[in-house]
Amino acid sequence: MHIHILGIGGTFMGGLAVIARSAGHKVTGCDMGVYPPMSEQLKEQGIEFIEGFQEDQINLNPDLYIVGNVVTRGNPLMEAILEKGLPYTSGPQWLGDHILREQYVLAVSGTHGKTTSSSMLTHILQCAGLEPNFLIGGIAKDFNISARFNPNSKYFVIEADEYDTAFFDKRSKFVHYHANIAIINNIEYDHADIFPDLKAIENQFHNFVRILPRNGSLIVPSKDETVARILARGLYCDKVEVGPDGAWSYSNVSDSTESFDILRNGEKIGSIKWKLTGIHNIKNALSCIAAADIIGIEPDKACEYLSKFSGIKRRMEVLGNPKNITIYDDFAHHPSAIATTIDGLRKKVGDARIIAVLEPRSNTMKLGTMAKLLPQALINADEIYIYGELNGKHALGWTPEEIFGPKTNVHIFHNIEELKSAILNMAAPNDHIVIMSNGSFQGLHRKLLSELEKN
Repeated sequence: MHIHILGIGGTFMGGLAVIARSAGHKVTGCDMGVYPPMSEQLKEQGIEFIEGFQEDQINLNPDLYIVGNVVTRGNPLMEAILEKGLPYTSGPQWLGDHILREQYVLAVSGTHGKTTSSSMLTHILQCAGLEPNFLIGGIAKDFNISARFNPNSKYFVIEADEYDTAFFDKRSKFVHYHANIAIINNIEYDHADIFPDLKAIENQFHNFVRILPRNGSLIVPSKDETVARILARGLYCDKVEVGPDGAWSYSNVSDSTESFDILRNGEKIGSIKWKLTGIHNIKNALSCIAAADIIGIEPDKACEYLSKFSGIKRRMEVLGNPKNITIYDDFAHHPSAIATTIDGLRKKVGDARIIAVLEPRSNTMKLGTMAKLLPQALINADEIYIYGELNGKHALGWTPEEIFGPKTNVHIFHNIEELKSAILNMAAPNDHIVIMSNGSFQGLHRKLLSELEKN
């Protein structure tokens, strides 16, 4: 079958392309502005894609169009598909019907930590010799790819997103995934472009929880009021709590948070020492160890495997250290994730100067729904650079100058070259520059590295 994917450059749809190809299908696609690492992955996999959504792509005569949620009515190719009555479906629907229904699915959900946790869990299963299939919203360094599929493998780890499925299916993606084990890391208000409030998000998680099979398992944080409200509406499978007062907890955390012990029912069953930082990653590890335990992987072995976990691209990824200036690439774009990222780095580097560079580019951030939370989220950074476009689809619907006020350590720019020059003038040995965006940031990361390396 020839499948043509609309929106192939997204992390989910790009991974879906790899899976469909591995399942024996011919795969092509299209998108606008595909950037690394997904553009590189598609090229490495030999998957051809077209820049743009021209309606003459129907002349490719695919058997099926898979439509990403980036596509809306008015899209030229989508309009041609509808006008001619050509077969189409959503990515999550196709994945659930043709791949996941035959797999034992471990689904990782929550507002924050999905990509990191699903990568951790995949790493554990791989080290245990289970050769899991997976689809992750990022590229795991241990695999150097975001997705893998072998029909002979039993287990499938998937990042289970609450964002809507497609313009024609407003259910969250994760309801399509036939989860056997589900992890909920946390739940906060996010995706202000499609959810009016936290209750709307809770409703989607309720839909997810109530279709878990009775022989399945749900792993949740203990003492989480939002999760508790959802579970009070109905839970029909086993529940495993992680965190304080949960069946799984942690102790003996080092100052840098890079080493800690894992406890089950209060008894130490393993230790982890790794390169990741932050309490949030310790909590992610707990959930993954609990999930692995359910399918028979001994907790002490899971701890051993996680100690070798390399992390994932674009999650506090160290891009380089020119002139002893460390540059990180991070996907954080929600105030809570930004705060957690900076706090984790602060614990690791102590009093060293942290320069935070933020592009509020997500739909939620552009709308300004959470803009007032940004100053507090960035409080642990020494210097703060905010970039906002004045025009175009990424233009902010709010004014950074009003949100941050006249602070001497806050620098606001609307021109990428001026921003680059200002950071280069500020940077000094022993600095830690954290570049945070859910987009390409117009290649700022590489521009800074290039300038620092040659001067």
